[in-house]
Amino acid sequence: MNPRLARLQPYPFARQRELFARIEPNPRLRPISLGIGEPKHPTPAIVRDALAASLDGLASYPANAGSDALRQAIAAWIARRYGIPQPDPATQVLAASGSREALFAFAQLVVDATRPDPLVVCPNPFYQIYEGATFLAGATPYFVNAVAGNRFVPDWERIPDEVWRRAQLVYVCTPANPTGAVMDIAQWETLFRLSDRHGFVIASDECYSEIYFDEAAPPLGSLQAARALGREGYPRLVMFSSLSKRSSVPGMRSGFVAGDAALLQDFLLYRTYHGSAMSPAVQAASVAAWGDEAHVRDNRRLYREKFDRVAPMLEGVLQAPRPEAGFFLWARTPIADADFARGLYRDYNVNVLPGRFLAREAHGVNPGLDHVRMALVPPLEECLEAAARIRDYVRAL
Repeated sequence: MNPRLARLQPYPFARQRELFARIEPNPRLRPISLGIGEPKHPTPAIVRDALAASLDGLASYPANAGSDALRQAIAAWIARRYGIPQPDPATQVLAASGSREALFAFAQLVVDATRPDPLVVCPNPFYQIYEGATFLAGATPYFVNAVAGNRFVPDWERIPDEVWRRAQLVYVCTPANPTGAVMDIAQWETLFRLSDRHGFVIASDECYSEIYFDEAAPPLGSLQAARALGREGYPRLVMFSSLSKRSSVPGMRSGFVAGDAALLQDFLLYRTYHGSAMSPAVQAASVAAWGDEAHVRDNRRLYREKFDRVAPMLEGVLQAPRPEAGFFLWARTPIADADFARGLYRDYNVNVLPGRFLAREAHGVNPGLDHVRMALVPPLEECLEAAARIRDYVRAL
């Protein structure tokens, strides 16, 4: 067996199942899960109809890069969304079977394990795919703590030069999971300057970019920042996005990568062997999804209503600041996060994820300690009931 498998840690939800294994939740209350960030809003009719109308495509092998129609639809969406010139669909866009698959595979492309002690820089807390991809590529993660004192954004300038000299890849998550923090133009400028100096590649995970609260102020994207800073061709930069959150279709496994054409040419070669091409029927449904914004605005409205109603209920009992974007509340707990989650599950039948499971100890601290992640993905009524139970639980502590 590949010895690198031994470096993988259990996934957060496996650790949570173990944490809850011997607990009998309160049987008088219906279960409510805020633990998994799985969108629960109805799949838009435009996507369902396009998928059903394209089932004849199942008789054909799909193109690894995605169909011309899909890549064109994605490129056109990028231009509309970020107000930048349309990327070249033929060279600067690739379809992917969701951002998770692509984020993992990208590290296998970028990391050169023959170089001494390769590093991959990751935010902390983080999406665990970054760590697993790093280990299986033969590198070691270097975690950069994202804490409240720095607006929950990694402080790139505090990373020592000896780390940057070994770094081959940097994972960025903006808006961030779990904090909802968004990188601003100054932070992007810093990271681009460091990339120019040291030569590392940037993988920007932007799968939460379309869940925000002010229609007039969408989150800044990496390609948008690069264009604003005069970085023609997006050198050493690739963005990753998905329909899962934007269009509430996590089961479609539809996303894309876009950016540096030279990197994408090599990534396509890797994916030709990796064998993860998207179904033609899913590609057709994805074209419809990327071409329509009405269902996305409605999706945002539903999340905005939940945050507008839930946040005031938790004020005064928990430090749970409203995120800049995304559908998570990153709440500070009055007791240890694992104990908080166990007690809430036992007494009130509400499932939340302990923050320690989303982070690693780095530089003497685990930035997930004494936090829990709450995903406001159930229907409004369930979110309100969960918030009321959480409020009662905290008051009883």
